Amino acid sequence: MDLVQQNNYLVVIAIGVVVGYLSGLLGKGGSAISTPALQIFAGINPFYALASPLPAAITSTISASTVYRKEHLFDKRVILLCAVVGIPATVMGAQVSDYLKGKTLMVLTALFIIGLGVSLAVTFLRKHDKENYNTTSNTAGQQASAVNIYIIVAAFAIGLLSGLLANAGGVLFSTFFIKKLHMPIKRALACSVVLSALLSIPGTIWHWHLGHIDWSIALVLAVTALPFSWLGARTSVRMNTARLERLFAFTLIGFGVFDIVYTLAVK
Repeated sequence: MDLVQQNNYLVVIAIGVVVGYLSGLLGKGGSAISTPALQIFAGINPFYALASPLPAAITSTISASTVYRKEHLFDKRVILLCAVVGIPATVMGAQVSDYLKGKTLMVLTALFIIGLGVSLAVTFLRKHDKENYNTTSNTAGQQASAVNIYIIVAAFAIGLLSGLLANAGGVLFSTFFIKKLHMPIKRALACSVVLSALLSIPGTIWHWHLGHIDWSIALVLAVTALPFSWLGARTSVRMNTARLERLFAFTLIGFGVFDIVYTLAVK
């Protein structure tokens, strides 16, 4: 059954444009935005709304990563370690998701996003050292001193949740990088956007196997999100860091609240 034929292609295209831009801007796959948008504005079934954006997350994050790469914002050691652990954990989480109801997954996704947004907002608002807002210094020394087992445990947990909630994991990784590895936000977003692309691949394959992906939706989102994710990443690297931090935190809170209110009150 072609779900997009039952809805307005223009709505899905508009979602792809917005999600693509915000994905590049905020260093994430976009599931936190596209999932509620597909369900609310296009009337997509919860399972399809959760998993169908995953293929588009691959193309949009790869597009955005080309911009971050030119700015030399990647930490290859952290990316590699998180990918090695996070990818198999994503497969495990995706398999478990088949045993949960679509509405349950929607509520879990929304609650988790709200929690991350509030946590980051508190962290950013407590900052008093204004020089930290505009720093682009390399934090490799700080990251090298971090215990590898700590990163491994975090990557496993994030991969598991990413597979369970059909999320690319960008929001989870960027939050971890900012709060625990003390990365500047632009470096954290750059690393998380690469990991979003990597974790989206096994997530896509497994949710496709479970029958949770409508490829007509995925194709429309992928094509429309591709150029706008690049534009979003360009905006991010040029934006004032303090403004980007606030935008990142409060965007998560806003979409999470909107999603959970809709899911609980309307569905």
